[in-house]
Amino acid sequence: MSDPILSTTATDADFVYVDTADARTVARLRRELARWLETQVTLDAEKLNDILLAVNEALTNVAEFAYRGRQGMMGLQVRCDRADGTLIVDVTDRGTWRHVDPASQPNTRGRGIPLMRALSDRTTIARTPHGTHVQMEFADCAHVRAEELASA
Repeated sequence: MSDPILSTTATDADFVYVDTADARTVARLRRELARWLETQVTLDAEKLNDILLAVNEALTNVAEFAYRGRQGMMGLQVRCDRADGTLIVDVTDRGTWRHVDPASQPNTRGRGIPLMRALSDRTTIARTPHGTHVQMEFADCAHVRAEELASA
């Protein structure tokens, strides 16, 4: 089985980070992803914010729940399918899934996965004994080519 931290090879991904699963890393990765998206993908402000919020929710879930007080790693990979303009985001960890009964949650918690599903065009969550892999797809994301950046 492939390493759940890196769900695709680096040559397949346009943006790849693996780092410690904590709140600081979540904030830094969100900023780095925002910069990358702004320079590499043509998005309107609403789509950019939707992607950043959905990714933030997935990363936050790893930082808060995957390792339950232990240190661990999380991976973030983003690639743009140039053929159809789909942005594919993978968030991975080596932790364990924590099932929580929604009825036992306060009203202020438990909205991350519904948000990811609402903001993306497709979200899949694979839970394995080796970690969790969240994949989100966002349609209508035009990829900026290097020659377009050079002429700008």
